[in-house]
Amino acid sequence: MPSVDLHTHTTASDGSCTPFELVSMANQLGLVALAITDHDTIDGLSEGLQAAKQYGMEVIPGVEISTEFRDEMHILGYYIDRTSQQLQEGLIMLQEFRNERNPRIIKRLAELGVPVTMEDIEKQAGGKVIGRPHIAQALMKKGYVESVNDAFSRFLARGKVAYFPKEKLTPSQGVRLIADAGGIPVLAHPKDLKLTEWELDAVIKDLKAHGLQGIEVWYSTHTEAETTQYLKLAKKYDLAATGGSDYHGFSKPAISLGKGMGELQVDYKCVEQLKARRK
Repeated sequence: MPSVDLHTHTTASDGSCTPFELVSMANQLGLVALAITDHDTIDGLSEGLQAAKQYGMEVIPGVEISTEFRDEMHILGYYIDRTSQQLQEGLIMLQEFRNERNPRIIKRLAELGVPVTMEDIEKQAGGKVIGRPHIAQALMKKGYVESVNDAFSRFLARGKVAYFPKEKLTPSQGVRLIADAGGIPVLAHPKDLKLTEWELDAVIKDLKAHGLQGIEVWYSTHTEAETTQYLKLAKKYDLAATGGSDYHGFSKPAISLGKGMGELQVDYKCVEQLKARRK
C-alpha cells in the first residue's frame, strides 16, 4: 500500500515548515496522503489545501487538541469542518489559555537569569499559537541552551523551574469539540500517557462512550509490542487504527516526515478507515 503521514505540524503551531513547504516535501517523498494536525489551531489548513491542489495530493484537514489528563492527553481530529463556529471558538479559548501562561514563564526565566522577551518568542513562531517550544527556541537563539530538548529538560518541562500548567479541556470535551465540527476524534500517541495496559483499556472504553473513533497505532516512538497492543485495542473497541510521524522539523530533528525515526510506514488503509467513518 502507498505510504501516508497522518500526524504533522507546520509553522501555524510549532513546526518549522510552512504548510506549503510541508505538502511539497510530502509530495517529493512520494507520500500519497498527508494530514495537517497543528496544535490547537487550523490556521495552516487553507494554505495546505491550496498546496494539495497544486501538487494533486490528498491533504486531510486536521487538528491536535491538548486536553487535561495527569500531564496531558492529545486528541487528533480528522476531516474537520473548518467553518464550524463552535470549533473556532473552542480553539480561540485554547490559544487564550496558552497566552495566559506565557508571561508567567517569561517572568520566571528572567528571575533565573535567562531573560527572553515576548518579541524574541514571537520571532520563533510563524502563527498565532505561541507555546513552550517557541520559548525554547528563543532560549536557544540567545545561547542559554544548546537545544530545544535542553531548554525543556532544564526549564520548561513539567516539574522544572520555569514550568507553569495551563488550563485545558477535559479529554471528553476535546473529543466532543472535534466531533461537533464533523471530525473524527482519535487518541494520539497513547504511549505518552504512561498507563498500564489495564488503565489504557479503561481510558479508551470511557472515551469511546464520549465519541472517540480511533487510536494512533503507528507512531515514531511506539515499539513493535506497543503497536501490537494498540492495534488489539482498536479492534476490541471498533476504532480506526491510524498512524503518523508527529513531524515538527528542526525542533524534533530525529523525526522525519513519513518515516518517523526511520522505520515508520503508515499504509493508505488508515485513510480508508477514516473515510469509512465520515458522516
